[in-house]
Order: sequence, then C-alpha cells, then structure tokens
Amino acid sequence: MTVATDDQAPWGRVDDDGTVYVREGDGERAVGQYPDATPAEALAYYERKFTELAGQVTLLEQRVKRGASAADVTKTVKHLRQLLSEPSAVGDVEALRTRLGALDSTVDELNEKQSAENQAALAEAVAYRTSLVVEAETLAAQDPARVQWKQVTASVDDIFARWQKHQQDGPRIPKGEGNDLWKRFRAARSTIDQHRKAFYAELDSTHREARQRKQALVEAADALATRGSDGIPEYRHLLDDWKRAGRAGKKYDDALWARFKRAGDVLYAAKGEVAAQDDAEFEGNLAQKLELLDEAEKILAVTDRVTAREQLTSVQLRWDEIGRVPRAQLRPVEDRLRKVESHVRELDEQFWEKNNPERKARSEGLASQLQDAITKLEDELAAAEAGGDARKMKEAREALDARKVWLDALGS
Repeated sequence: MTVATDDQAPWGRVDDDGTVYVREGDGERAVGQYPDATPAEALAYYERKFTELAGQVTLLEQRVKRGASAADVTKTVKHLRQLLSEPSAVGDVEALRTRLGALDSTVDELNEKQSAENQAALAEAVAYRTSLVVEAETLAAQDPARVQWKQVTASVDDIFARWQKHQQDGPRIPKGEGNDLWKRFRAARSTIDQHRKAFYAELDSTHREARQRKQALVEAADALATRGSDGIPEYRHLLDDWKRAGRAGKKYDDALWARFKRAGDVLYAAKGEVAAQDDAEFEGNLAQKLELLDEAEKILAVTDRVTAREQLTSVQLRWDEIGRVPRAQLRPVEDRLRKVESHVRELDEQFWEKNNPERKARSEGLASQLQDAITKLEDELAAAEAGGDARKMKEAREALDARKVWLDALGS
C-alpha cells in the first residue's frame, strides 16, 4: 500500500496530535497514536498491521481450499472476526470482513462434506474392527482337538496387533460400539486361550505317559545285551511296542530312541559276528553246491521226464546233505536250482496233459469219427474220378485233405 506524501492516505489519515484514523464507510475511526514519528511513518505502521490481518485471512482461505478441518476453520473465523471488529489497522477493513464473511458458507459446506466423510470413515472403521472380531470368533469356534495350535496362536497375535494399530491410527469409534466389539474379541481370545491350555495340558499328560512307557522299553532293551543275537526276536517285539507307545515330545523322543537303538545295535552286532563265522564255515559248502549246480543244469537239456526226474532227485538228495551256504550266496544258488526244478515240473505237466484220461477218450472218439469220414471221402473221390466229375473231385479232395490235417493234429 502506498503512503501519501502528506498526512493523508487512501484508507486513513494522521491529525496534528499524531492520532491515526482509518476510513470506514462514510466516517472514520481512530486506531491509535504513533508519537515521535512523522505522519508517513505513523500511517506505515498501521498499514503493516492491516497487512498482517490480510495475511491471516488469505492463509485461512488457502487452508479452506486444501480441506482443513471444519472445526479448526470455524474457530479461526471466530478469532479473525473479533480481530476485525475494530482493528488497529489502516486499510480496506470492510473488504477483509466481506472475505471473512464469504468463508461462513464455505465452512458450512466443508463441515457437511467432512461430516459425511467422517461418518463413512467411522462406518468403515466399525466394519474393519468387526471383521477382526469375526476372525477371532471363527478361530475360537474350531474343534480344539483338530487345531494346529502354533498357527492359531500366531493368527490370534496377528489379529490383536492389527486391532491395536487400528485403534491407534484409525478414527475413534463411539464408546458403546467400541466396548461391545472389544468384549466379543476378548471373549474369543479367552476361549482360544482356555482351549489351548487344555490341549497342552492333555498333551503333556500324554507325553509323560509315553515317556514312561518308552523308558521302560529302553531298560528292557538294555537288559537283552547279555543274550547276544538270541535277544533279537525279543528286541523286535519291543520295537513293535515302541511304535505303539506314542509321542513323548521331540526332545525326549530323540534321546530315548538313541538309547533304544544303541541297545539294538549291540544285538545286531553280535548277530553279525555269528553270521561272519557261519559264512566262513559255509564257504566249503558253497563250493560243493556250485559244482553240483553245474551237474544239475545239464538236466535242462533232457526231454524225457522220467530220466529228468531221476537225475533231479539225485541232485536234491546230495544238495540237502551238503548243508548251508553263506547268506549272501543263498539266493543265487537257490535260484539256479529252482530253474532246473521248474524244467522237470513242466515235463511232468506236459506228460499228464497229454495222458489225461478224459482228454484221451475225447481225442480217440474224434479220431475214429475222422477216420470214418476220410474213408467215406476217399470213396467219393474215387467215384468222382471214375465219372470224370471235376467239381465233385475238387470238393472231395479239399474235404479229404482237411480231415487228414485234423487227424494229424490229434496224433501230435
């Protein structure tokens, strides 16, 4: 604002005693004095006061455009209205009052908009908080016996963390609704805690009983050590009992199993020593059986069942007399002998198949019928040849050849 060169300005003046006036409407109002200064300095001082007031109005207008809180804007408007009532300033005060008055309707619109937004945000907050309650209640409604408690505990902790964060960062929910939702959430958490404690209490009891059973099995397995390999059958029974004993908790299960297995290792080590001694002793038997197998496998080329059976019987008698072979060689030598036995058995089956009384009777009856048919067809062929009937000769010869093929098949 430009200050006049004398004691006058567009919106104010300074009289002879230094009193400063501001023009308002058709009149003027004294705003103060600025002693020991020139009129220009006095006017400049009060014009700066006006500039400060105008700056506050402008700032409020900008805040309204940016969507400031309606409550804060209303409070600021009330404060500025008091300042502009009779301000100690020189300038177009009425214009500032008009601008401030224009904000009243804007504040009303802002208040309605923000009220609607707040209601929507509140409804969303209640819905979100309710969803957390439903999550917790769903977990609480599960069958405690079928729940994975580590997962459920982690889920409940996560739900509670989201509840706290929303409570801190989200809008404030009305006390009544907030308390009702919290009571439901707390009840669901309480139910989950009760089920979890009951589950682990029962699990501890089950683990304790299994631990006692397995401890007894370990002691029984340790007691078998003096029996060496003879204790293995009993150890296997103990192992079956171990599998039925249930879980004792990972920490105890691992430690008890290590002790139980060590006891078994002692027994199987003793068995291994016995087996090694036996294998050394049976090496001679193996050499004899391998030699006998070379003889037995020659039977594979024999087609007479009686001869093959006699030779196999001789081999089997000597086989049994030789005795056991090392365990690692038992399957290979037995498989070679089984192959020879299968060959002899097939010869027997083939013989009895051919000599089955019922089948033989049927075969002989059919052979007799075929022989009669052949004789008849030979007569027909001779008659056709005598009469020179080529067609009948062809038919008789084809039928005769077919019957002879069938008869040959029966005899094979």
